[in-house]
Amino acid sequence: MFPIGDTVATRSRPLAVWSIIAANLAAFAYQLTLGATQQKLFLLEHALVPRRYFDPAWANANGLSSLDFSPFVTNMFLQGGFLHIGFNLWTLWVFGRALEDRLGPARFLVLYLGAGLVASATHALFNLTSPIPALGASGAIAGTIAAYAVRFPHGWVKVVVPVLIFPFFFAIPAMMFAMIWFGMQILQGLSELLAPWYGQGIAWWAHIGGFIGGWLLVGRLGNPARPR
Repeated sequence: MFPIGDTVATRSRPLAVWSIIAANLAAFAYQLTLGATQQKLFLLEHALVPRRYFDPAWANANGLSSLDFSPFVTNMFLQGGFLHIGFNLWTLWVFGRALEDRLGPARFLVLYLGAGLVASATHALFNLTSPIPALGASGAIAGTIAAYAVRFPHGWVKVVVPVLIFPFFFAIPAMMFAMIWFGMQILQGLSELLAPWYGQGIAWWAHIGGFIGGWLLVGRLGNPARPR
């Protein structure tokens, strides 16, 4: 089930969403200029490697500081490939525009980065000894999906569901979409805990943490005053 649009009308330009998209594209363009060895070193330094924070000896042996917490933020702006960045940024565009319109650019950025930080922390706590760099905007976008459902519970999300080779297009309530999406992440996350080989290289617990972070944070942000 992939989102392709929504029914909530907006009144302002999504400056924060555009800025986040531009930052991700710029970082990805830089990643494409790196050779294989440079890319590995770059991700080791700027993506989120949980083990560096829970195994200082390992971190020192690999030239990493266990006191540098910047990867909890920088990993949100790195991507694993064209499909990864394409799906992420499109989903941000679908849910972020109306949410920014409701919150305002500054509050939206607080929500996005806050949810992303919760996602990063959750991933680290569920993968204490992992030396594998985790990267991507998915956790922050999960928070955006949750916040959208809270702010627009009566909105509708247009989706496409591929069945064999046939795409089916329809719309479902935003809250239903969010709950189905979150339920799928929980199922995958629990499956990974029970069978670690099942993880598929996806940071399910980052998605779960980001979703919960966005859900809790959006209620505390309020609405900006609008000129009459």
